[in-house]
Amino acid sequence: MTAGRTNKNLHAVIMAGGKGTRFWPLSRETFPKQFLKIIGEKTLLESTIERLHGVAQPENMMIITTSNQSELVRWQTKETISPDCVIVEPEGRNTAPAIALAAFRIRKENKDALMLVLPSDHHITRLAAFEAAISEAVAGAAAGNLVTFGIVPDRPETGYGYIKSGKTVRKNLFRVESFVEKPDARHARVFLKDKSYLWNSGIFVFKAQTMINELKKYMPDLYKAFSGIEKQLGTDQESAALKNVYSRIKADSIDYGVLEKSKKVFVVRSDFGWSDVGSWSALGEIVKKDQAGNVVLGNSVNMDAEGSIVFSSGRLIASIGLRDMVVVDTSDATLICPRQRVQEVKNLVEKLKETGKQEYLLPKTEERPWGHFAVLEKGPGYQIKHICLKPKARLSLQMHNHRSEHWIVVSGIAKVQKGEEVFYINKNESTYIPTTVKHRLENPGMIPLKIIEIQSGEHLGEDDIIRFDDIYGRTKQ
Repeated sequence: MTAGRTNKNLHAVIMAGGKGTRFWPLSRETFPKQFLKIIGEKTLLESTIERLHGVAQPENMMIITTSNQSELVRWQTKETISPDCVIVEPEGRNTAPAIALAAFRIRKENKDALMLVLPSDHHITRLAAFEAAISEAVAGAAAGNLVTFGIVPDRPETGYGYIKSGKTVRKNLFRVESFVEKPDARHARVFLKDKSYLWNSGIFVFKAQTMINELKKYMPDLYKAFSGIEKQLGTDQESAALKNVYSRIKADSIDYGVLEKSKKVFVVRSDFGWSDVGSWSALGEIVKKDQAGNVVLGNSVNMDAEGSIVFSSGRLIASIGLRDMVVVDTSDATLICPRQRVQEVKNLVEKLKETGKQEYLLPKTEERPWGHFAVLEKGPGYQIKHICLKPKARLSLQMHNHRSEHWIVVSGIAKVQKGEEVFYINKNESTYIPTTVKHRLENPGMIPLKIIEIQSGEHLGEDDIIRFDDIYGRTKQ
C-alpha cells in the first residue's frame, strides 16, 4: 500500500486513551506520552496518523479516546482528522470495550469493513515494511481471521509480551500457537534463540463482523451491551447510551477476552522498526547513543557515564560516573533509577497517588490549544501562573464564580475584553478581572504574548470556568 492506493475498505482505529505512566515524570495522567514530542518534532499521536496516510483514507480513520483526553486529541489532530472521527469513551475500560465500540460503529456504516487497530504511542521507522505487513494481514483478515503482528526480536526483552507462532499459512503468515506474558530474563533469552517467538505488537487487522462474532462467542456480556445500543451509535444519543453501557461493563483487554481464546488468530511475522516506547529504557533502542552507550537529551554534562539515559527538559543535569542509570528531570519532578528497573516506574506513580503527590497527575506546564501555562506558586487562597499565548491565539470568553485575576504583561501586547469593555495592555501594564465578570484574553500580535496571572479566591481549580464562546469548541476546562 502506498499513498493514492489505500484500501477503501480498511478503517484505521487508533487507540489513544492510555496513561503512559512508565514515562513519568515527562508524561502525566492528564498528559500521557501519546501527546509528547519524545522523538522528533511531532507527537507520537501525530506520527501515528502520518504513517497511516499510505494505508487508509482520512475519512476512514477513527481515534478512540476517553472524555478526559478528548480535547487534547482534538487539539493535536485538528489539521489531519475531522473532529467527527474522534470517538469518546465515558471512561477507560481497557482495550476490549474500545474495540467493541469501534467494531459496532464501523459495521453499522459498512458491513464488509476491515479494521486496522493500533495504539497511538508506538514508534515505527520502516514505513514500506509496515505497509507490506498490513497488506499481508489484510489478506488474512479478509478470509475471516483475526490477524496480529509479531515483531522479530533482536534482544532478550522482558518488557514485552510474546506470541508463539505455529504452522505456516504462507510466507509471513502463521497460526498463533499461544500468547505469552512478559517473561523473566532467563525465558527472554530462550525466546530469542527460538525463532517461533515474536514480540506482541498490540496491532491487529480483522473484519468488524469477525470481531463482533468472536465477541458474541467469548465475551457475551460485552457483545450484548453494545448490540443493545447499536442504533444509537453515531447519533446524538450515542453519548448517553455509552454512559449507560460503561457504567455496567468490566474492564478487559482484547488479548485476554478474545485473542487468547479464539481459534481464528494468525500472526504476521514482521520487522518494521517497531518500538512501543514503553519505558525510558526504550530510548536506548530508538535514539542514537554516544560512544559509551549513553542516550543524552537536553541540557546535560556527564563525566564518565556509561549505558545511561539522561533527559533534561530545561535545567542542567551534571553527573559523574553514572552506570546503567536513568535520570529524567522536569520543572517539578526528577526520576532517578537503575535502568533495569524502569518497568517499576508505573508502580512508583501508583505510590505517588497513594501519598497524595499531585505530580503524578498534572505537569507543571500544561498545554492548551492557544499555548500553555505553568503554575509558579500556589498557597491558601492564591495562585500565580505564567501564561503564554501563541500569535493570534485567544482564550475563551469566560467567567469565574470563585476567583478574581490580575494580569501583568511580561512581553507582547494583550487584547482584553472585560465585561463590555475592550482595550489593549502593553508590556509592564496590568488589569484586574473581578469575580463573575465575563472576560477574554487575546494575542493580536505576531510574537508570543506572555503574562503573569495572579489568582485569588476561595476556589482556584480549572473547573471554575464557565465558557460562553470558544473558537476551539470547548464547553468546559
